[in-house]
Amino acid sequence: MKPEEIDIDWIYLIERIESLIDLGEELLGRRVGEVELEPPALAQSLAFVWIRDGAGGFLREVIAPDIKPLSDLIGIEKNVETLRRNTLQFLLGYPANDVLLWGEKGSGKSSCIKGLLHEFSLLGLRLIEIRKKDLDQLPLIIAPLRALPYRFILFCDDLSFQPDDIACHELKGLLDGSIEGRPENLVIYATGNRRHLCPELLQENYDNGEIHPDEVRAEQLSLADRFGLRLPFYPISNETYQEIIIQSLKRLGIRKRGQTFAAEAQHWATTHGGKSGRVARQFTNDLAGRLLLAQHAKKVRTAKTI
Repeated sequence: MKPEEIDIDWIYLIERIESLIDLGEELLGRRVGEVELEPPALAQSLAFVWIRDGAGGFLREVIAPDIKPLSDLIGIEKNVETLRRNTLQFLLGYPANDVLLWGEKGSGKSSCIKGLLHEFSLLGLRLIEIRKKDLDQLPLIIAPLRALPYRFILFCDDLSFQPDDIACHELKGLLDGSIEGRPENLVIYATGNRRHLCPELLQENYDNGEIHPDEVRAEQLSLADRFGLRLPFYPISNETYQEIIIQSLKRLGIRKRGQTFAAEAQHWATTHGGKSGRVARQFTNDLAGRLLLAQHAKKVRTAKTI
């Protein structure tokens, strides 16, 4: 057959070439993402946030990380101590677990994780926060970390998944089950309001047409089960709520007896979704601000009379 007799589908050929170009650009983007980590920044900064950039991404330094001493966390001392011990094991190169902190909103789950930097940054601890929507880039994120002389906590905050969520499967693979071994200098600490990170529906208590309903249930639990430590955070008592407020006021240089603001604090909790460490902090900010503003106004009036 002569070349001029060959019937070529030019439209199909052009489409295939364009798809190959797109694939090449994506792979190039992934490689660029892999080398955009700057090791010198790890010596200067303690916390980073992964920023997606097309098919790649980079670690953005957190200039002013929100880090509170673990000693400031009241009412969750047992969980704090467990988390501290597990982190020290990890930093010393001993076996340690990935951790899921689950439970009541505003109860200090994220503060526990971030507070670890206050105690352990001098031992080489660094924190990398990754958003749920970027979990599909996990292989890209962890690849450069393996050879670095630091210990990393991969921090996933406020996780919640649907059973068919792709990000859920990516995280499962990293936790346990992937053929590629995870870097020994990395653990995963995650927070979520749900015990199993997936919604549990009423109709799931029935067979709902499934031949093997137990297998469906096992699949829903399979992500949370991959965390070796699962620390529960329950609603706090009124006494703990009041104590958090008192201690927070003291740190601001304001000394107040609990009974002087108890009723007001109770009303605040009622109108803000219940008692929690977050709600106590919000009330403290409001109360302290009003007290300091009143003191300022008093000074101004005194100065005018002189």
